[in-house]
Amino acid sequence: MEHDPEGPLADPCPPKTRADLEWDRVLEALAERCASRAGKRLARALPFAATRAEALTALAEVREAVQLDAAGEPLPTRDVAEIEAALDRARIGAALANEELRAVLGLLEAARTLRQYLQGRRHAAPSLYAACAIDPELDAVARDLAFAFDPDGTLSDRASPQLESLRAERRAVRDRLVRRLEDLIQKHEDILQDRYWTERDGRYVLPVRSDAHERFPGIVHATSASGATVFVEPRALVEAGNRMKMVDAEVAREEQAIYAALTARVAGDIESVAAAARALAHADVRAASARLAKDLDLAFPEVPGDAFDGGRGAPEGAARRTSLELIGGRHPLLALDGVRVVPSDVAVSAGRAMIVSGPNAGGKTVALKALGLAALMARAGLPVAAREGSRVALFDVVLTDVGDDQNLHKNLSTFSAHVKNLGRILGETRPGALVLLDELAGGTDPREGEALAAAVLDSLCARGGTVACTTHYEGLKALALGDPRFENASVGFDLGTMSPTFRLVVGVPGASSALAVARQFGIPGTVLERAERFLTKEAVTFEQMVEKLSAERRALELARADAEREAAASRSKRRELEGEIARLREKERAVITREGEALLASLKRAREDLRAAQARLRGKPTEEDVRAAARAMDAVGQKISLGGELELGRRDEPPARPAVDPAAIRVGARVYVPRLRAEAEVVEVLSGGQLRVAAGALKLTTSIAELRGAGAPPGAAPPQPQRRVELDAAADPDVPIQTAENTVDLRGLRAHEAVAMAEQFLDRSLGAGRRVTFFVHGHGTGALRDAVREALRASPYVARVRPGGPGEGGDGVTVAWLKW
Repeated sequence: MEHDPEGPLADPCPPKTRADLEWDRVLEALAERCASRAGKRLARALPFAATRAEALTALAEVREAVQLDAAGEPLPTRDVAEIEAALDRARIGAALANEELRAVLGLLEAARTLRQYLQGRRHAAPSLYAACAIDPELDAVARDLAFAFDPDGTLSDRASPQLESLRAERRAVRDRLVRRLEDLIQKHEDILQDRYWTERDGRYVLPVRSDAHERFPGIVHATSASGATVFVEPRALVEAGNRMKMVDAEVAREEQAIYAALTARVAGDIESVAAAARALAHADVRAASARLAKDLDLAFPEVPGDAFDGGRGAPEGAARRTSLELIGGRHPLLALDGVRVVPSDVAVSAGRAMIVSGPNAGGKTVALKALGLAALMARAGLPVAAREGSRVALFDVVLTDVGDDQNLHKNLSTFSAHVKNLGRILGETRPGALVLLDELAGGTDPREGEALAAAVLDSLCARGGTVACTTHYEGLKALALGDPRFENASVGFDLGTMSPTFRLVVGVPGASSALAVARQFGIPGTVLERAERFLTKEAVTFEQMVEKLSAERRALELARADAEREAAASRSKRRELEGEIARLREKERAVITREGEALLASLKRAREDLRAAQARLRGKPTEEDVRAAARAMDAVGQKISLGGELELGRRDEPPARPAVDPAAIRVGARVYVPRLRAEAEVVEVLSGGQLRVAAGALKLTTSIAELRGAGAPPGAAPPQPQRRVELDAAADPDVPIQTAENTVDLRGLRAHEAVAMAEQFLDRSLGAGRRVTFFVHGHGTGALRDAVREALRASPYVARVRPGGPGEGGDGVTVAWLKW
């Protein structure tokens, strides 16, 4: 027999299963979260998917509703009136009443809101968009209905020109009546019971004293309960009252005609209106499913879909395809009741049986019900009470025997009812059936019951059923030792606290712990000792083995918990360290940024000082100008000198060098100057142990004691070739400053002489490491200027050329930047 998952599926929930698993409580929890009466009715009768494709579509719709809710954009649902009865009346041509038409209008407005909402999210929720399709032509019907009613729900005057005219006439007649009544009240005040007018049976009357009504001409319509007042319609108003009644009748006829026309408008699109009502109820149930998933922390399972060929020889892969595997499975109704549920991993598959053992009240039956409810919820398109990664096949039927079915009227004992259910279950079991049996073959002779239970399990597995049962029979616990179709599972019992742990563990049988439980609940020790003597040696041995396995399992669980705690602590400490490293790096970055800003500010001030000094030296400087420029240059020199505020910080300490031998000092000798961190040449030997050394264009006076020997220090890396850099302010390419060293005067020379001198000056400047040079050629006829600039532009040593600026001599000077 082959089960086709793509074909139609049977109803998976027979009455016995519905009662055992309390499926109606799940549906009622769903209905409570619906906003509309139609949604609640649909939720209480939530259908099971007939095909795997329908189930997958339903799960996709609920998943989209959950995602929209998580994004803060839940499906728009509201309580709308049910209109099925009104639509049935419209189908047979009956005119709908005011309340029915306004109910249709409210539904159409809600449908328009839902359609516009899903239209804007059709890419994020394609399944909901397809399932809740609403005809946009209904917007025109809604506009026509809305036009006919005022905000308070009454039929509007604008519903038809005739109605507007009749109501205007009615108001005019009434106004005349009221004015006449007020006049009569003033005129006959002495015989009136009070100064007011009222209506009786649609006629306008005055309260006249019963002893004076003969003096007031008119028609008596009623008397008060005490008989002291007679309500009289004045004779002078009878004709106007008659006209009022006629106008009222005409208004009623016109209103009825408008209701009929509006009903016909609805009837023209009645199937679209009915479809919109179904779409609203469907969306309401999906939104309620999303709220239920959030409240109970439900997850969407994987749904395997390949066929299963059943039987004892079914391959492992096929068995998994009609399997139920819950990761962190929970009983949803216990969670609904607010009970703290201990999650457990549990798995069953076709052609196999899971045998759950352990103490009473330990959670065995809860585990069975959790499996059955997960199977039903998946068939109904609902997420399950488990974690992501769970797998739930679409079972054809869920068969259960959970609870006591004793029936005195039918002369059925508990065991008789149990056996009758087992016979029914054996007849219905096939591939695609999930079978859940609580205390299999209990309530009879233990030896015969154990044999019957083993035979039932063997038959159920042979028929391809997916089976889970609970038991206290030792023989069933031992089945898994010799038959791979059976697998043990147990709920734990803590002997230290004498209480169940409610955690399901697969692969290990559980001890019933009946004597331990009895001791906890006050059975005398002498009775328990006598009971232990009555136990067979095999029973004691088996119980001791199970308890030993349970103790070892608990020890392993404690060790694993300790390892997980240590791993979690290590991860937490690592995160803290990474955070501290990031904080320190950010702090270092901030410090470097501040120091860089301060350095740039100092550099800017130094440039400004140099520009000011340069300006003083141009033209005809006075002695005071020269002194001020010298002071500025000294200040800048201190800043850019070694140890000054603009000096770059040391990256590495230079390796130690030996002290220089004073006897080896002579002009031309090479020495190392620590202050410069560079080698220099002795250019002059002074008195008092002083020397003058030159490092490139920089000259420095120092002492012999400060100097160190030249050459690579011990252990130093080979020197990298470096270009010689002139340490003077004129080397800045952005702020070229004219000095005597970087300027040549070509005035008075012939063109070819000036070009030759300029080329020689370029050679010397390159050798000195200058970056910028100034060529003074004057204005004159411009011939000398043009020759010099043409030669500079053609030189391979010149990067760029420009005329001098306003403070540099203008067009009589050419500034050239040298290539490096």
